[in-house]
Amino acid sequence: MPTLPSISYSITVRLILPARATAVSELTSAIERDGGAVTALDVTASGSDRLRVDLTVAAGDTEHAARLVETMRAIPGVDIGKVSDRTFLAHLGGKLSIESRVPIRNRDDLSLVYTPGVARVCLALVENPADARNLTIKGNTVAVVTDGTAVLGLGNIGPIAALPVMEGKAALFKRFAGIDAFPICLDTTDTEEIIAAVKAISPVFAGINLEDISAPRCFEIEARLRAELDIPVFHDDQHGTAIVTLAALRNALRVVGKDITNVRLVMSGAGAAGTAILKLLLAAGLTDVVVTDAHGVVEQTRPDIADGSSPALMWSAQHTNPRGLTGTLKAALVGADVFVGVSAPNILTGDDIATMAADSIVFAMANPTPEVDPNEAAKHAVVVATGRSDFANQINNVLVFPGVFRGLLDANSKHVTTDVLLAAAEALAGVVKEEELNPAYIVPSVFHPDVTKVVAEAVARAARAAPPDILR
Repeated sequence: MPTLPSISYSITVRLILPARATAVSELTSAIERDGGAVTALDVTASGSDRLRVDLTVAAGDTEHAARLVETMRAIPGVDIGKVSDRTFLAHLGGKLSIESRVPIRNRDDLSLVYTPGVARVCLALVENPADARNLTIKGNTVAVVTDGTAVLGLGNIGPIAALPVMEGKAALFKRFAGIDAFPICLDTTDTEEIIAAVKAISPVFAGINLEDISAPRCFEIEARLRAELDIPVFHDDQHGTAIVTLAALRNALRVVGKDITNVRLVMSGAGAAGTAILKLLLAAGLTDVVVTDAHGVVEQTRPDIADGSSPALMWSAQHTNPRGLTGTLKAALVGADVFVGVSAPNILTGDDIATMAADSIVFAMANPTPEVDPNEAAKHAVVVATGRSDFANQINNVLVFPGVFRGLLDANSKHVTTDVLLAAAEALAGVVKEEELNPAYIVPSVFHPDVTKVVAEAVARAARAAPPDILR
């Protein structure tokens, strides 16, 4: 797949140009010929024969950005000044800050927010700890917890390198749901130590968002924390992905006129996200699903499953594959109505998609490179979705996790239930109205003004109504 210009590799270059009439057009034309995209041009100073210009250009990657700078340098009369990487500039000093919600202007204010006045509030919480949700930051605060072992697209990069991602997640919580989230990057990969650390910090928070923790440890960590804490624990890589996938699938099936109870679905990927998607789709009524991984179809007689070494794989094998298939992903795909991929890049071709049933649906969500080229898939499938922002139908967790936590916090929920996940998916799917639905629009934009509100309201209703059904 060709690398397209992206804001992620955007640079701003300060240049001195000769004040000839064609100087700017020469510059922008050269950049566009070399595959760059000019997104802004500002004249910051002018003299009798020279111009100073700040030019912002989107490149495909860091090497492409460097090449574009050299392209500019080669234009006669152009002098290159400072080159700034806009992504790194956006991260200078971090993306988060903490601000006081109350003024501290004088001694009276100091006495109210700190000593001696704060002691009265402390003693009130000794008497009634539940009031911490009203009298402290706890009621609107979520911990975004990772060990940095499974960062999307990057893998096991460790806690320090994962911090920018967790900061970004916290920023999204604030932007879309008004939730104060804080990044917690743990310098351990030991399951027991992670569980102990999260339990130890839990008094500060109304919810725990687990993030980028590798499988299979993430399953036990989430299950244990859900059982041992009295606040909701949500592993977004699992359940956020599952909610958006179900919502998108509901709408895609509406487009092609099929029902979830009657379709054949093949899934590539049996890790954390794949397992969570599987469980939620089964809860939503899917009956015919085949799961595959790097070793082929997940089925009970496969030696690495039959030996009991992977409880998660055994669970998937026991609840799928009703026709008893064995073999490869490509063989399993023949005649299927739906393909869902949360696995590896470029494992399928357009010819493979052509073997699927008529009016097929393809969700190729490996990121940044999907399981199949979306353009090739679209030659044969009616609906194609990816995890990328540069194709239609981006399946993006930011569509749900702010609303899910907003609803859980508003309901003072202690658990995340299957009913909550199903309600979130149904609400998200419903944001796309019947008159808006088409093969290129099965999920709303992350900036749709109703998404967080609609999802939060549905989650809050489900959280208040449903009995505890802690996911395992």
